[in-house]
Amino acid sequence: MAKTEQVLIVGGGFAGISAARELADDTRFNVTLLSDDADMRYYPTLYHTATGGERANSSIPLSKIFEETKNIQFEKGVATHLDRKAKTITTQEGKSLSYDTLILALGVVTNYFGIPGLAENSFSIKSQDEVARFKAHLHQQLVDDHRPDLNYVIVGAGPTGIELAGALPAYLRHIMKNHGQPSNRAIHIDLIEAAPRLLPRMPRTTSRSVRRRLKRLGVKLYLSSAVQGETADQLTINGKPMPSHTVIWTAGVTNHPFFKDNSFVIMSRGKVAVDTYMQADDNIFVLGDNANTPYSGMAQTALRDGVFVATNLKRRASGKNLKSYVAKQPITIIPAGPHWAAVVWRKVQISGWVGYLMRQAADLVGFHDLEPWPVATKQFLTEFSSQDDCEVCAAAQAN
Repeated sequence: MAKTEQVLIVGGGFAGISAARELADDTRFNVTLLSDDADMRYYPTLYHTATGGERANSSIPLSKIFEETKNIQFEKGVATHLDRKAKTITTQEGKSLSYDTLILALGVVTNYFGIPGLAENSFSIKSQDEVARFKAHLHQQLVDDHRPDLNYVIVGAGPTGIELAGALPAYLRHIMKNHGQPSNRAIHIDLIEAAPRLLPRMPRTTSRSVRRRLKRLGVKLYLSSAVQGETADQLTINGKPMPSHTVIWTAGVTNHPFFKDNSFVIMSRGKVAVDTYMQADDNIFVLGDNANTPYSGMAQTALRDGVFVATNLKRRASGKNLKSYVAKQPITIIPAGPHWAAVVWRKVQISGWVGYLMRQAADLVGFHDLEPWPVATKQFLTEFSSQDDCEVCAAAQAN
């Protein structure tokens, strides 16, 4: 009888979960999923949770995703050391996990580029804890100062920065009303980008369309603007101070330090070198945001990577030849305010209401990639409900 293959997956994001789901019902594999969080962060909707949406809209318990599977073991912890010879991963908590095949999909971490004061003074929305801290700050500021901040500053005009900039004006007006602030009081939202245009990696027509949309929402754009430092009271841009107690950093990420710490080959983009089967070393596969492949960094790519590697493991177990990886350009859909989104897929570019409907459909399909249809539909419907932990807002809405 053939030996059961021990597959260790490190990372509870799109790529890791996708690979685990693909292997879950194959008895030739015993799968262990190591994650630093008991929940999967659904990154495409974190900006929505950060602007009053339900936490459930961007957070899915791993136990829920795998509740009908039997051959997946969960371990909560942070991977720190890889022993290639012993085939083990050691966690920060001191646990050693063995493997026959290792799949690494750890995601990325925030990169402040060494700019003084950013790590200490800015906000981020890359995790539920960071989102909760940001929302609490917005509400507490209204409680303490009885007025909005002089400037709400978002640094980075990539998809996350644009999504947040588009949603923040309506959210701020909503909570200001709950806090008894005049509805006509001005709100200053600034979007800072070091490049000369928004979405510098996307077509210029899409960049112009998003730019017009944000201006209509009242967002002030600062292009070709470099951030040089931050204090508790102000941000320095191109040598000039901008007063603000609310700076949200969405401008940079870098590959997970695990790879550099464990002597992986790092390419010029900061990603891990992989072969045509997504192997970085013998029986060590690197997926999603961590891999030096075209379109890495996008959720659809990560989901596809997980299925690709898991399918190849099944082929190998059946004595078949492995298939080579072929990159496919995913569709990009970026919301910018209520009922509006920009869509880019190859030569197709769409913006407006149709783009918004496409984004809604994409989120529904995205949830189904992780959950059965009934559960995915329930998850999707949280898009249309709100959640805040502010007592003032709760009282205002009850009256």
